Amino acid sequence: MAHHQVLVVGGGAAGITAAAQLKRARPSLDVAILEPSAEHYYQPGWTLVGAGVFSLEETRRREADLIPSGVTWMRDAVAAFDPDHNRLTSSSGHTLSYDVLIVATGLKLCWSKVEGLSEALGRGGVCSNYSKDFTTYTWEAIQSFKGGQAIFTCAPMPIKCPGAPQKIAYLADDVFKKKRLAAKVIYATATPGIFGIPAYAAPLREVVKRKGIDARYNHVLTEVRAASKEAVFQVTDAESSREEVIPYDLLHVTPPMAAPDVVAGSALANGAGFVEVDQYSLQHVRYPNVFSLGDVAGMPNSKTAAAVRGQAPVLTSNLLAFLDGHGLSAAYDGYSCCPLITGYGKAIMAEFNYKAEPTPSFPLDPTKERWSMWFVKRKILPSLYWNRMLAGSQHERRFVPGVR
Repeated sequence: MAHHQVLVVGGGAAGITAAAQLKRARPSLDVAILEPSAEHYYQPGWTLVGAGVFSLEETRRREADLIPSGVTWMRDAVAAFDPDHNRLTSSSGHTLSYDVLIVATGLKLCWSKVEGLSEALGRGGVCSNYSKDFTTYTWEAIQSFKGGQAIFTCAPMPIKCPGAPQKIAYLADDVFKKKRLAAKVIYATATPGIFGIPAYAAPLREVVKRKGIDARYNHVLTEVRAASKEAVFQVTDAESSREEVIPYDLLHVTPPMAAPDVVAGSALANGAGFVEVDQYSLQHVRYPNVFSLGDVAGMPNSKTAAAVRGQAPVLTSNLLAFLDGHGLSAAYDGYSCCPLITGYGKAIMAEFNYKAEPTPSFPLDPTKERWSMWFVKRKILPSLYWNRMLAGSQHERRFVPGVR
């Protein structure tokens, strides 16, 4: 049985960042990552792939090139957790034990929860930026669109980057207007409003109004009828629920998402299937030697890559304190960031915390659309991701000792 001081399950943004920060803080620490993928993608860039700004290749790196120096990489997946015995079983049948476990598996995309979607994807104008297999087709579909109804959906929370479903709607609308197409853009979202943070929802409502986008709330996509090119929604009103069928010529889908089955079915999960951690310390509420960060962590924060930048320093501090037998004093304040692209050359840099308060990194009104924030999204953030975040550089402003 192989044993490691710290075993990280998942080699995505969260797992690599946590491992890198731990090794920077304590180079002698024995850290291993369990991750089956040979490739790593910068998923926040997929909106711009779907909008024709980035190529998919620009968002890809070799996983081997990103594993922090001194960290053991096991190219395998987890098959079962056994936190009562401080071990897990891998897909290849190996048993691995640990002193401390970090769960950073991310989410799974549940295409099959929408009837007919899996069969429709990638053809007939049905696309999605949430998968590397289909995001390039989004741009093809936008380019080949000749007019008619273009529907952009948003699934029920929680999902990765809740702002992404509307970003591509705004960008596509720009393309359609530039081509002077007779197009009706519909943004059909399962959420009750345009965005969950009031300070940023207000300007987004103005964007929708200015662009003439038909925003429909409490609309949950339940079926795609590819043969007749119809999208079926379950719509909830104050006291009733009804089915609504909307014809489409282009349909961009945000699929429902959930914790991976191996997590949801384990003793680590909360009632919703996510890892049951304290939202401030990132420590499991029942297994003290288990921590979690990223999309799979059961916290009421917005699930973005930027959130990991806020979480990783807290996890690093608290995990090392746990190993040393000290109290856990660092706290995550719920920081997340969503660069809300409102068109080519414009973005609102939405940064906020658990209290839904704006927490801007720049000395500017964060609720305004700015070219500078588009530049940050397009040029600065990818470099920050590859060269600093995954290398273990700490996002110090979110390291808040003692705050609860």
